[in-house]
Amino acid sequence: MFPAALSGFLLGASLIIAIGAQNAFILRQGLLREHVFVLSFICALSDALLITAGVAGLGTLIAQSPTLISVVTLGGAAFLFWYASIAFRRALHPEVLKAANTGNGNLKVAIGTVLALTFLNPHVYLDTVVLLGGLSARFEGVNRAAYGAGAALASFIWFFGLGYGARLLQPIFAKPTAWRVLDVLIGLVMAGIGLSLLVRFLNN
Repeated sequence: MFPAALSGFLLGASLIIAIGAQNAFILRQGLLREHVFVLSFICALSDALLITAGVAGLGTLIAQSPTLISVVTLGGAAFLFWYASIAFRRALHPEVLKAANTGNGNLKVAIGTVLALTFLNPHVYLDTVVLLGGLSARFEGVNRAAYGAGAALASFIWFFGLGYGARLLQPIFAKPTAWRVLDVLIGLVMAGIGLSLLVRFLNN
């Protein structure tokens, strides 16, 4: 069981640590100290549910549905471009980019945003459901379950570590200029991912 769990953990960690839409959002919320636990938990739980679905065999089904993949790809690209525009607008007004001592943002908006960044991003499905789920075929029975649990554990450790570890960077982000740079980078990441989704859609 342990080798299977370790395999899932290492693969899950290698996929999730890459800079992406979820990570950029959780990093910013962590710096602001706004709803860090709830948002980190939602991201980790969402990954765990998708990994479970993939290990159970949903990955094969999704891979065989070009229409579903196209719909998610276009919807995800549109949302990412919209969020990128918001980040760029924030960068133009650094006076509003001040780290808060306690979370005071709108929780419903934050939850809606993180759910959209998770489930409207085809990369999430490709990584968790298709790739992780497909590779689970190497294992059987309890070992397969351990593989999925290891991958899910990597998500929990990463998102909570990112969310709560972000506050260690707060001395750097005491200046509006640092927030401007962060939001420009977030905008570029979101726009870049959105563009890559459109390119993939046009090439298929």
